[in-house]
Amino acid sequence: MAELRIVGTAHVSQKSVDEVKAAIEEFRPDIVAIELDPARFAALKKQAKDPTVEDVLEVKNFNSLLVQWLLSYLQRKIGVDVGVEPGAEMKAAITEAESRNIPVALVDRDIRLTLLRFWKSMGVIEKIKMFFALIFSIAEVDKGEQIDIESLKDQDIIDAVMEEFHRFSPNGAHALIDERDAFIAHQLVILKAQRPDARILAIVGAGHRQGITNYVEKPQTLPPFDSLIKEPKSFPWAKIFGFAVTGLFAFLLAAIAFSGVGWTVLLYALLFWVIIHGVLAAVFTLIAGGHPYSALTCFAVAWMTSLNPLLHAGWFAAYVEAKVRKPPVSDFRKIYETESLREMARIPLFKVVLVAALANLGSLIGTVLYFFLVFPLLHIDPGTVISTGVHNMYTWVAGLI
Repeated sequence: MAELRIVGTAHVSQKSVDEVKAAIEEFRPDIVAIELDPARFAALKKQAKDPTVEDVLEVKNFNSLLVQWLLSYLQRKIGVDVGVEPGAEMKAAITEAESRNIPVALVDRDIRLTLLRFWKSMGVIEKIKMFFALIFSIAEVDKGEQIDIESLKDQDIIDAVMEEFHRFSPNGAHALIDERDAFIAHQLVILKAQRPDARILAIVGAGHRQGITNYVEKPQTLPPFDSLIKEPKSFPWAKIFGFAVTGLFAFLLAAIAFSGVGWTVLLYALLFWVIIHGVLAAVFTLIAGGHPYSALTCFAVAWMTSLNPLLHAGWFAAYVEAKVRKPPVSDFRKIYETESLREMARIPLFKVVLVAALANLGSLIGTVLYFFLVFPLLHIDPGTVISTGVHNMYTWVAGLI
């Protein structure tokens, strides 16, 4: 029967690098399995092809990409502070294995699928909490807050961190931790079956070690493999919200039109919709460091995209920003090498993505504010206008029938 040993590491720990080398030397494995997918393996070995700005614009998943970049920045900053490159222990495992002609098995799930499932599994509140927690963590690290990396491998601390993560973001933790535990365990079980006489050394993050071990010891508890590799089908809350906004806006205009307050009031209601959405989307674009052309584009389209759940103002702003800034392919790598958020914010590709995200946020805020401000701006009583408008609409429809 295959012999499996699982080593839990911290991804920015020199001690973990030494432990990996010592484990390979002492255990003499026939296979070294590492917590990487082909994309991250290629990136670690500097063999990955950087995506172009066209690739980024085509995917349109700007919020998820921002979170990925900020997570990478946080890990890199911690690594710089302790003098260790993020993923150094995985690189050490690869180097040691290759120098000894030991096959390397990549046992983690595709990072793109993991991030997609992670982002889509979370509700709006979870995403907001996750974003602010990430910003807070980056602020702590940037101001020199010391982190005891080695303590992160202590099982009691790991358990506490995992429990807090599951409480803070249950859906996000399930996609990022639990599902990957199961995926990696599936891969290890397959390796054991394929090489029954092999000695397999698995190098994984310390937070995954216990979950993977539990699954490997009781493979009957593993969820179906197909359930871990499907693209997520989340409930389309965003589209429902968009159609609801469109319906509510149409109802509001109809109520004003039938209430008898006059066409001038109706025209002002339309004008305020254009101005509020346009100004907020444009302002948020400029806050993101966007070009004035991008801001003008947002101002021009925000009123329309806010009524169409299949379009977003940020998409148009990102396209214009990309045309104006012309980010080179090298920008993608620069984002993963920056040493400060200020430096990252000056990279054209980062600006394209940030502009898209903030322009969409500005338009969303515009939608919410409009329904709160429209009646005070029009100086009319909402109860009277809506009730009168609905009554007159009903009478008109009844007359047609």
